[in-house]
Amino acid sequence: MQVKNKLRGITLIELMVAIAIIGIIGAIAYPSYVDYVREARRADAISQLLTMQMAQEEWRLRNAAYADLADLPITVNSEFYNFSTSNIGAETYTLTATATGGQANDTGCEALTLNQNDQRTPANCWN
Repeated sequence: MQVKNKLRGITLIELMVAIAIIGIIGAIAYPSYVDYVREARRADAISQLLTMQMAQEEWRLRNAAYADLADLPITVNSEFYNFSTSNIGAETYTLTATATGGQANDTGCEALTLNQNDQRTPANCWN
C-alpha cells in the first residue's frame, strides 16, 4: 500500500484573488483617508484661529486696540497653514489661515478667516 503525499498550500489564482481584493479595498479606503486627514488639519487650523481670537479679545481688554499676530502672547505653529492678521484697529481685526503644501488642495477652504464679529468664512469649512 502506497501513501501519496498531498501538498497543501495556496495556488497562484488564490493569491491573485487575494491581492485583487486588497487592491480594491485600498483604492476605496485611501481617498477617504486623505479626506479625513485634510479635515483634521483644517480642524487644527480652526482651533488655532479660535485661540488667536481669544488672545485678541484678551489683548483688547488691556489695550486701546487689537494687536498684530506678532504682539499676541501666543504661538501658532502649523506646517499646513500660514497664519496672519489684517484690518487691525481699535474695533476691528481679521485673522486668516492660508493653506500651504498638500493642504492647499482643500478645495474651497484654502483660506479660513475670522473677524471681531465672529464672522467665519467660508462658512461651510467651519463645520
